[in-house]
Amino acid sequence: MTSPLLPKPLLIGHRGAPGYRPEHTASAYLLAFAQGVDAVEPDLVVSRDGVIVIRHENEISGTTDVADHPEFAARRTTKVVDGVELTGWFTEDFTWGELATLTCRERVPELRADNVAYNDTERMLRLSDLIDLVEEWNASHEKPVGLVIELKHVDFLRQQGHDLVGLMQADLEASGWDQKHELLTIECFEIDPLDRLREAGALAKLIFLMESKGSPPDQISMFGDDAHQYAWYRTDAGLDSLMGRVHGISLSKRDLLQVNSLGQAVGVQDIVQRAHERGLVVFTWTLRPENGFLVPGFRSGGSRAERGDWREEWRLILSTGLDGVFLDHPDLLGEVL
Repeated sequence: MTSPLLPKPLLIGHRGAPGYRPEHTASAYLLAFAQGVDAVEPDLVVSRDGVIVIRHENEISGTTDVADHPEFAARRTTKVVDGVELTGWFTEDFTWGELATLTCRERVPELRADNVAYNDTERMLRLSDLIDLVEEWNASHEKPVGLVIELKHVDFLRQQGHDLVGLMQADLEASGWDQKHELLTIECFEIDPLDRLREAGALAKLIFLMESKGSPPDQISMFGDDAHQYAWYRTDAGLDSLMGRVHGISLSKRDLLQVNSLGQAVGVQDIVQRAHERGLVVFTWTLRPENGFLVPGFRSGGSRAERGDWREEWRLILSTGLDGVFLDHPDLLGEVL
């Protein structure tokens, strides 16, 4: 039975509505708008000629048809990005004109087979393209849609000669979105980009993203083994260090839950309460209904692609009183509120 007491958090379309269309495509974003999101989340990387490109990763072999282009075969390479060795094709090795010849594909076809029907029907987007889509929607609808921008691999791209923060700021200024503070949130798994934006007086809500394990890549570059781990930032001392530095934090949903030795949720952590006591808002990523994405205790006996007991998992997460959620299927949130 649905609880009438669950608070309604900010509803963020994670890469649009990728439960129904390949992620970061125009159709995924437009569907998210229609499903009533408060904001959508684009991930930002960059082209060789400094164009801000929307992709979840700078390595694009899994989300585009780049491997089918013989003219780009020689661009396939191996890089170490934020400590992870990856082989494929990287946006920073292509001009925007070259990237614009590629088409988008479903990232997890084994889980979202229906989305494969939309493969190769849409081109990649730039940040400016998404802003145009949002502006057009907002001009004809009473409820405006905002942006929750994620800056990807900032320290790595800096070492490659690209200032992702500065390039994003230029795009926002050119479109007037640098003044739309009520609709603009910027997030990153690294600390320094958020510090730069705060020091520059950016009119946006700044959110520090946290992985469950590891440390922020920029902090590793600066401090090596002495870098604080993400887990430290979730302690009282870590949260204290973020006060006045960012407006909030965004956590993996598993870091909101208490789990037993089998990985099954048995309760919730107090991280939301502790963050709120310090004036920090809390987001979580990512609510998805498929077994492959659910915490073990909420999975059904079916395949990874089938839906499990997602309603109960989401209700437990929402019971923490957090402020925002990222979803791949934005229309489903209403079923648990």
